[in-house]
Amino acid sequence: MTHQDVETGPRPADQAATTGERRRPVDLIRVRDPFRRAQLAIAALFCFLGFQYGTWASRLPTLKARLDLSEADLGLLLMACGAGAAVSFPLVTVLMRRLGSRRLASLSALCLGLLLLALAVVPDYPVAVAIVGCDGIAVGCLNVAMNAQGAALEATYGRTAMARLHATFSAGSLGAALLASGVNTLTGSLAAHFGAAAVILLLLVGYAQTGLLTKDQQPAEKEKKSRSRRRPAMPARMTLWMGCAMAFGTVTEGAMNDWSALYMKDVLKAAASVAPLGIAVVSVMMVLARIFADGWRTRWGDGRIVLTGSVLAGTGLALALLAGGVVPALIGFACVGPGVAAVTPCVYVAAARQGSEALALVAAMGTVGLLAGPAVIGFIANAGGLVWGMGAVAAAALLVSVCATRIRWVPVAEN
Repeated sequence: MTHQDVETGPRPADQAATTGERRRPVDLIRVRDPFRRAQLAIAALFCFLGFQYGTWASRLPTLKARLDLSEADLGLLLMACGAGAAVSFPLVTVLMRRLGSRRLASLSALCLGLLLLALAVVPDYPVAVAIVGCDGIAVGCLNVAMNAQGAALEATYGRTAMARLHATFSAGSLGAALLASGVNTLTGSLAAHFGAAAVILLLLVGYAQTGLLTKDQQPAEKEKKSRSRRRPAMPARMTLWMGCAMAFGTVTEGAMNDWSALYMKDVLKAAASVAPLGIAVVSVMMVLARIFADGWRTRWGDGRIVLTGSVLAGTGLALALLAGGVVPALIGFACVGPGVAAVTPCVYVAAARQGSEALALVAAMGTVGLLAGPAVIGFIANAGGLVWGMGAVAAAALLVSVCATRIRWVPVAEN
């Protein structure tokens, strides 16, 4: 269907004789406005989650010193976040059915903003564990809701957009890291930092309300009704491989956010203003890769991108750890960014093709990996040192490549 079929303006034969001919591009843009408006609104949610998570992750050294925590204590704190995410998923199906992805996304986003403010004034370690656990629950809800919005966007308009949506998550993490670095040069106040971040989060969630889709993906709902007539079945083997790929990929991504600053500061003895740049390097490279990833998916296919990228991330980080030093570390971090950039978008798309149940399971494993994986890295670091912990991150990236060889990748349509 051409834009002339959609619009009610003059027919093509009459357009050449009218002075309104030059305004045709404007009309064409108006026809495409619903997609762009929805895309930007959903992108605001992805940016919100990346910014919120990156904000408190970048101040883990401050929280560690303020609450006098060991690496094991810090690992347990992060584990509480992963546990909260795991607890949330039995509730997500009910919440999605009752609220829909739009309302669930808005509600969980508001909760995350309030929890960030609470973390700024946390009095002791047990309260911090409780706050971070609630944060994990809200993250789990928002992750499922915003990816449901992204899947509905692609299904509604027949256009690929998931990689660019995930790029805004990385952009949010980048913005959080840069804000943390800037605030550290002015003041060490956690309340001032998190207060400024909460204002930005409020603006993002407010903007998201202007274009979120009101209906979730209809094919998933029809499939859900048809499956309700059958007995529950165990997940397919390929779905489990997808979940493992997602989990190992998000372990890599989450650990870089949580531990790269501490690695730079405690192992490499980098200055306080330099330490957050580890997160910034990963985020910059990930944003750039995800901006172009939809085109790469069309040209080379999802499987090849995931396989090649995960090998790049694992080997690059491993070589950086062996070399030591700030510059090799930043180069290694720069390999991780593009290496894991396409993992989550590609696996989400592959899982969506398997149905709503597969998508929910893969999302669950991804969020648990993102939040609980870094805690496991903390336990490894406490036992053998942070270098060994970061080595486990490199191993997780390489395991993604193993999982990628077991997944049946379907060619994507041209963007």
